[in-house]
Amino acid sequence: MKYALVTGGSRGIGSAVCKALAKEGFPVIINYMSREDAALETKKAIEDAGGKAELLQFDVADLKSVDAAVTYWSSTHTDDYIAVLVNNAGIRKDTLMMWMDDEDWSSVINTHLNGFFYVTRKVQGDMLKKRWGRIVSVASLSGIKGMPGQTNYSAAKGGIIAATKALALEVAKRGVTVNAVAPGFVETDMTKELDENTLKNTIPAGRFGKAEEVADLVAFLVSDKAAYITGQVIEINGGLNT
Repeated sequence: MKYALVTGGSRGIGSAVCKALAKEGFPVIINYMSREDAALETKKAIEDAGGKAELLQFDVADLKSVDAAVTYWSSTHTDDYIAVLVNNAGIRKDTLMMWMDDEDWSSVINTHLNGFFYVTRKVQGDMLKKRWGRIVSVASLSGIKGMPGQTNYSAAKGGIIAATKALALEVAKRGVTVNAVAPGFVETDMTKELDENTLKNTIPAGRFGKAEEVADLVAFLVSDKAAYITGQVIEINGGLNT
């Protein structure tokens, strides 16, 4: 059976992606690091809607944690494989570079960029063997155009975008597609401290996006309808970067 693993799947965009993929018929593995309560809420919502979901706790930035968790999952699902990976786990530690300390930089880079590497490397082998797989990473407008106060976040997301393009070339012949989605301002916990009323005036669509809109785009990219789309970064930002 083809499973879908969503990192950072307990809240926000990750939770919406889990629900969207379950609706498309994928059994979903909800990864979380600390918010088990939120992960359980997402799992219950999926099951109440008739889908299948399970939890898998690990820290994407910790190589040993990733290896142990995915190895354990594989040992208990010998007839299944992770066919869809959505790299969504992320953090923000915004500040101007002149005030950014080492931890602000390294923790953001480790979670986003190293997390992408550790998890994707661990699961792509089965996709290549089965000759079918979908890898979608949640990047950001910040990784395309840069944002003041986000040199760490922009660097991490920009790295994911470049890695997406390179990996897509490596695995395309094996039926594995690799893409990224780059949201602008989306209503989630990560943006709740922003001044939405002011910022929405800079967005041609006149509003923040919804997590479900990003999730629907991800669901399309993992479907058979998107089998000829790979190495792409699709912006979803209400026209903010056009």
